[in-house]
Amino acid sequence: MSASGNAAKKQRIDKVLSHMGKGSRSDIRKQAKQGLITVNGAVIKDSGYHVDPYTDRIQVSGEPVIYREFIYLMMNKPPGVLSATEDKRDRTVLDLLKQEYAQFEPFPVGRLDKDTVGLLLLTNDGQLAHELLSPRKHVPKTYEATVEGEVDVADVAAFAAGVELEDGYLTLPAQLTILGRERGSKTLSQISLTITEGKFHQVKRMFLAVGKKVIFLKRVSMGGLKLDEQLAPGACRELTAEELALLGGGEAET
Repeated sequence: MSASGNAAKKQRIDKVLSHMGKGSRSDIRKQAKQGLITVNGAVIKDSGYHVDPYTDRIQVSGEPVIYREFIYLMMNKPPGVLSATEDKRDRTVLDLLKQEYAQFEPFPVGRLDKDTVGLLLLTNDGQLAHELLSPRKHVPKTYEATVEGEVDVADVAAFAAGVELEDGYLTLPAQLTILGRERGSKTLSQISLTITEGKFHQVKRMFLAVGKKVIFLKRVSMGGLKLDEQLAPGACRELTAEELALLGGGEAET
């Protein structure tokens, strides 16, 4: 999967600098006229000047601009926020991003329900997103959940065989592990579940199919990428090169 784009054609310098958060194109036009932009040591006053962002030495006000096309972010999604790029009523995960990340215009790879928390990948690398979301790839996703009811070995066997959802769809085999139980006025089961597909509300619907209800859901891994438990809810950070490699991607900041 491409994550560097080194073979990209030359681009207008205002587009390159805007992508790197150096201002709007009109801002960059003004900076160029003021002689603040140099390419390979030469002052460039034409904001439409074409550069190779990977090989040309670009500076703005004497500060080097290190270009990159893609960004890869891990977020610990909090509850109450939509996994969407925009919404007229509710906050989205993009509203939680710092400007230094938002300038790359990333989008969430897949969706977590509004009340679901945990690992969410955001990127502007459409090819990587497609590979991770393609139904043919069967990328494993692991969740931890609190389930109302006593999850037992019969449920483990049912999930391993695939369960029939309310619409008649038979899920692919899934790995269900019972982590513990709490007994009180209601029995609560702590479980881990790994699925290799991503149907709408799938985890919740699978438990409903065996007569139980998910009351808390957290995604902890996707492919080989695991949630950094040091990330506070709503916080995000860039993937390391090692983490990106686990997803089959290219280069990331280390």
